[in-house]
Amino acid sequence: MAVQPRITPQQAWDAFIAGNERFIGGTSRHPNQDVERRSELVNTQAPDVALFGCSDSRLAAEIIFDCGLGDLFIARNMGHVVAESIIASMEYTVVELGTALIVVLAHDSCGAVAAAIEQSGRTPGAVTEAVGNTLAPILPSVQQLWHRDHHDTPYVDADQLDANAVGRIHLDATVNGLLRGSRTISDAVDRGELAVVGCQYRLTEGRAVPYTAVGPLQIDLATAV
Repeated sequence: MAVQPRITPQQAWDAFIAGNERFIGGTSRHPNQDVERRSELVNTQAPDVALFGCSDSRLAAEIIFDCGLGDLFIARNMGHVVAESIIASMEYTVVELGTALIVVLAHDSCGAVAAAIEQSGRTPGAVTEAVGNTLAPILPSVQQLWHRDHHDTPYVDADQLDANAVGRIHLDATVNGLLRGSRTISDAVDRGELAVVGCQYRLTEGRAVPYTAVGPLQIDLATAV
């Protein structure tokens, strides 16, 4: 029997993004980080938000969203690339923990995106097999943006490509990949119990900007260009 969400996706989003606003404004409250909270969570957890993001060290989620212990269920890997283990983690938090919101967190100046662009050039550098396999799902986003304006060669010139724009295309692909890869997640969205939001984090200002969303949400999305 699946655990029902305790709050709506809208309530989860509003609380989540409010934490980011506090972080941006320097008014973080650092909630749920004391001894009492630690004791509360010894035998249970009930996060309302799950976050799947890039492993980048600058994306410390509990800090930038002003959360504490037990508030976020987090899975991260290089370039936020959808994999079976990621889908399983997100399904677990939805079915077993009653999460109402999944946030996919990309960021600007992403090393994985930069590496995927480099691998799409005429003379790509050597990478390990594991890195190459992980970068492979990002390559279509590189080509998609490249071929919008360049038709003379399939080989990408990194100097003529906006890496952050590639990142936004890949962000949308990641959200779609979660939905395509999991009937459990898609059905929860269809029932109105879950929403999935894709955000790109701006390192300089500390803001998580939503670019794509699926589910029962009223949300102002930025325009991807």
